[in-house]
This record gives sequence, structure tokens and C-alpha cells, in this order.
Amino acid sequence: MKNSVLKGALGALAVAGVAVIAKKAIERKRFVKGIFEEYDIKEKSPFGLADKIREMNEEQYQELKGKFKKEFASRCCGKNSSCEA
Repeated sequence: MKNSVLKGALGALAVAGVAVIAKKAIERKRFVKGIFEEYDIKEKSPFGLADKIREMNEEQYQELKGKFKKEFASRCCGKNSSCEA
């Protein structure tokens, strides 16, 4: 009896974990799609993004870099931590 309850609890936990991971993947995909639309990148691939970066001036590049850092920064360190991501 105890073993089946434990298996059920672990199964529910696994399903919740997969849902959280899927939600984060969808959010990141939406972010990248927004970047492609904002910078009018026709080729929806890393190569299209690289070509656009080569065309940018330094100010535009730093703005884009900041957006990516903000979205994909590791959340392992707290807000008050001195970690550099």
C-alpha cells in the first residue's frame, strides 16, 4: 500500500515538473519570436539572427544583448547577490 502511494505521489510530481519545463520553453520561444519580429528578421534561424547582428551598430547590439541577458540569465543567484551572469 505504501509503495503505490509513493509511486503515485512521485508520478504527480513528475507531471508537474514536466508542465513547468514546458511552460518555460514556450515563454522562451515566444521571446525569441518577438525578437525576430521586432528586428524584422525574415530568416527564422540562428543564421538569420547572426546576419542581423552583423548589420547592427554597437548601440543596437548592446540593447539586444541586454534583452537576451535579462531573459536567459540564471536565476540561481538572488537579487542581492554579486553573481555576474
